[in-house]
Amino acid sequence: MTPIKKSWPSALAEILDKEEEEITELITKEQTLVKVDKYLDKAIADKIRKKQLTGIEISEDVQRHYPLGAFLAHTLGSVTDDNHGLSGLELQYDQYLSGVSGRWIKNADITGSALSYGEDTYYQVENGLGLVLTIDATIQHYIEKSIKKVRKNTNADRVLAIMMNPKNGDILGLAQTPEFDPNDAKTPLSEGEQKKLAAMNDEEKANYWNSMWRNSLVSDVYEPGSTFKLLTTAMALEEGKTTIDETFTCAGSVNVSGSVLKCWRWYSPHGTQTLEEAVGNSCNPVFVKLARRMGSAKFYDYLDTFGISEKTGIDFPGEGTSILQKNPGPVDLATMGYGQGVAVTPIQLISAICSFGNDGKLMQPRLVKALVDEKGNTVKEFNSKIVRQTVSEETAGEMLGIMEYVVEKGGAGTAKVDGYKVGGKTGTAQKPKGNGKSGYSEETFSSFIGMAPIDDPQVAVLVIADNPKGVKFGSQTAAPGAKMILEDTLRYLELQPKLSKDEK
Repeated sequence: MTPIKKSWPSALAEILDKEEEEITELITKEQTLVKVDKYLDKAIADKIRKKQLTGIEISEDVQRHYPLGAFLAHTLGSVTDDNHGLSGLELQYDQYLSGVSGRWIKNADITGSALSYGEDTYYQVENGLGLVLTIDATIQHYIEKSIKKVRKNTNADRVLAIMMNPKNGDILGLAQTPEFDPNDAKTPLSEGEQKKLAAMNDEEKANYWNSMWRNSLVSDVYEPGSTFKLLTTAMALEEGKTTIDETFTCAGSVNVSGSVLKCWRWYSPHGTQTLEEAVGNSCNPVFVKLARRMGSAKFYDYLDTFGISEKTGIDFPGEGTSILQKNPGPVDLATMGYGQGVAVTPIQLISAICSFGNDGKLMQPRLVKALVDEKGNTVKEFNSKIVRQTVSEETAGEMLGIMEYVVEKGGAGTAKVDGYKVGGKTGTAQKPKGNGKSGYSEETFSSFIGMAPIDDPQVAVLVIADNPKGVKFGSQTAAPGAKMILEDTLRYLELQPKLSKDEK
């Protein structure tokens, strides 16, 4: 072994800004090769070369770089130090992105001379492939800009949003706050969070990083609240358990097996209303009645049909799945009718609702549509996939009309976009207490889901504000964010507005 000069540790320590003892411990290890540092700037590497330290070798390698920083971070994911996928699409498509390193394996003696009886094996270098995403960078920018504004306006813990093409299942954009920079994936962007992380032990840090990188739109569940009423309405229409013209009377509450389930406006009941008006008013007792008419067996059959009881199959790692009660009692079924006591992933909900904008056809959501080589040639295509028919074309059309009513005349007016027909539904759901405690807390998931133009939907959007402070209604928190996204997107897609006389 080459003797270590006393000047080596101090010279390296000075250049690398490390402690001399740390360098000494590394370079005096009894092993053939020791890595002292990695990812050095060229200027630092040049300083080491000028020192001409015997036994010190500088090798060049590649490192993944994300030129747009935190843009689309939760979807792209990040890589390990040796450029293997750690999360997101980097992990999902690692086998295609990584390529194959070239190497030459041969049998040699201790001096390096080839053995006469040895065999050589040579592996050709194979460049990794590139991904063609369904994401539209402009729409992604609109989403990220809007959810930051919603978070600032509502002081929510997080804000999440996703936009999807109902016709083919393409995800056009998805984002959540707070974000992270995959170029330095283990360092939070906030200085306050950096200090909090520094005080954690190794296990706590691992949990923190997993939470920071986690794409909650795909991996986590939440109670959807009143946005789920759209599915209950569609089931009842499809099964002939109600019609658009049926009228209902709201008395402020309804008794189910001894439990009193209240309307959100129990203090001033809605009175007599049509089905369309009931959805617009988000009247809980009506959806209790519809769920009970369906019965638990048929209700659960439709949850299967809408894809709520299974994963969507989106090409993304760690997809979560819904939490459904196995043997719902009368009260459980009743509350599920208005979106409480059922937990879904955001991607499940928007995929199901998108079927109304596609004549009842449920599409499998996707993020990647092709693989390309270094010259841009398509190597493999991933076609859009129809999963199944959820409801008839007639029922899907009726649902679009109901959604339009909710925005035009119901409780989601804050999602209106001048010149465009928008349909949707708001939701405000209390969060379960958690930590083994029963009941619900005062924190909410406040949301809006919608489509536009509603007479021929080109885009669907879901915005979720996690624990907004002050005003919690989805109409005042999430819907304005959806309006911002739709306003920008519809004009960007060059869909011509049709202004009414009042709008003009």
